[in-house]
Amino acid sequence: MSGEASAQGTSPRAPRPATQKSSGTVSKKGDRGAKEKPVTVLPQVGEEEPKNPEEYQCTGSLETDFAELCKRSGYTDFPKVVTRPHPHSNFFLSSEKPTLDDQRLSGSCSLNSVESKYVYFRPTVQVELDSEDKSVKEIYIRGWKVEEQILGIFSKCLPPLSQLQAINLWKAGLTEKSLDIFIALLPLCSPTLRKVSLEGNPLPEQSYHKLLSLDSTVVYLSLRNNTIDDHGAQLLGRALSTLHCCNRTLISLNLGFNHIGDEGAGYIANGLRLNRSLLWLSLAHNRIQDKGALKLAEVLRPFELEHRELVERRRLLLAKGAQERSGSMDHEKNQLTGVISVALVDKTEKMQAVKTAKALGKKKEKSGEVVKKEEKLGSGQSPIQGTPKKEDPTKAGKGKVTIPEQKVTKGKGPKMGNKEKRSILLDSELVAEATDMLNPLLEPVEHRDGKVFMAGNKVLLYLNLVRNRITEVGLDGFLTTVQYQAQFLKSKSVSKGPVGLLRLCLAVSPHHPLRWLVPPSSLSHKLQCLGATSAVTVFCPVPAPDLPCPITVPFPQKNCFSLPCPAYTTIQELMLPRDPIGKAKAREEEATVLST
Repeated sequence: MSGEASAQGTSPRAPRPATQKSSGTVSKKGDRGAKEKPVTVLPQVGEEEPKNPEEYQCTGSLETDFAELCKRSGYTDFPKVVTRPHPHSNFFLSSEKPTLDDQRLSGSCSLNSVESKYVYFRPTVQVELDSEDKSVKEIYIRGWKVEEQILGIFSKCLPPLSQLQAINLWKAGLTEKSLDIFIALLPLCSPTLRKVSLEGNPLPEQSYHKLLSLDSTVVYLSLRNNTIDDHGAQLLGRALSTLHCCNRTLISLNLGFNHIGDEGAGYIANGLRLNRSLLWLSLAHNRIQDKGALKLAEVLRPFELEHRELVERRRLLLAKGAQERSGSMDHEKNQLTGVISVALVDKTEKMQAVKTAKALGKKKEKSGEVVKKEEKLGSGQSPIQGTPKKEDPTKAGKGKVTIPEQKVTKGKGPKMGNKEKRSILLDSELVAEATDMLNPLLEPVEHRDGKVFMAGNKVLLYLNLVRNRITEVGLDGFLTTVQYQAQFLKSKSVSKGPVGLLRLCLAVSPHHPLRWLVPPSSLSHKLQCLGATSAVTVFCPVPAPDLPCPITVPFPQKNCFSLPCPAYTTIQELMLPRDPIGKAKAREEEATVLST
């Protein structure tokens, strides 16, 4: 029992009060200390807190500024700025299987060598430098997504680049928001920035027309491979020109490798009706058929004005007539004021001449009386009284001198004002004529059968429609256009001004030499993938015993007409004398013949 009692007495034995109090106070102090003093983590050696990117002043060196701004924005791994690599002239793709030695070598490669082998595919900002001062001329971003924060960094480090000329974003993952940020960035850059390439950046809203706003400075724009359909073409056509405004800065537009059909080609043609700045247009690799081709060919020759265009033309003519009438009335008013001022000047001159004659007569009489008085007074009297009277002719003389000066200023002042006003009127007339030339609705028109026809767009010099779905029907439309422009060029007496198309690409020439840098072993595979609709001459870089060199192989042209085609042959014959590239090739051939 005593043992049990002792066991029961020892088992529920509580700790001493002092011990419990002390332990309780320790735990409470520890909790309070943990709350009051948070755990501080010391930064690692070499790490610094990110600084504010707004405080950084760019130096004009893209490599330094971009790296520093990325660090200040919290990026630890960011693309590097490198010089754009250029492939070697002897580089060609190979499809041959690796040998056994190559497999052993690749198996023994370390991880570092594999990483260095694929360093080409790491995200980089490639730049093209000027050969003289090594300044950045072009920027290339390829194959990695450009986030909005990166665009914000570019908005700070690109404006100091005074020689920047082009920005190329290929498959950069642009979104609607990032496109707006990019468009807002363009006016901040140097005025030398004229070329923008956004290829491989499809957008659901297809809002590429924002790049062609009225205040846009983009001169060369490439939008290839962006899946632009008829809706996107409609927005771009409206950006090229509307009834009341048009883009006057864009010279080159590349819309190749998209999904534009006949309806979209019609929208582009509507944009070309009143646009007089676009010189180069490519619609290659699209889905344009005969309907769209005929609409494009129609705007390049005289076309009928629509009702709304006629109304706007009459309004502009009325405004121009009112301006000319007000100018002629001002001119006549200036002439009348000039005649009246000249008559007043003549009258004042006659009055002043009469007054001066009378004054001279009186002064002679007074001078005679003074002489007689002096003779009567004798030589002893001093001639003080005659002194002020001798000064009167001097004053009168001064009056005669000052009055003609006033006459000159009064007489010649209105005449000079008329000349100045006439020069101002001539300058305003020249400016009015320049603005009239920029507005196609004020160009000379032709009236036929109660309809009004405009001369058409003769500013466009290059049009590329290869690899579409155009048949002989579309070719006939372009043949009519080319014949009209050739006839217009012959009858044109003035050498200046637009002349029409200089180069029209509708199909690949069957005699065009295409040089493929591929080994002979992969040539048969290439030929199988082409499809037989035309033929070209291929030169192999390496002589093959089983294949003659050169050889004739099939080549896809994708326009639905077979060669030779009479309409296409006639178009080529008419365009050959106008094509500057064809002229240059002919000169080179003549030079080679003469040298041999």
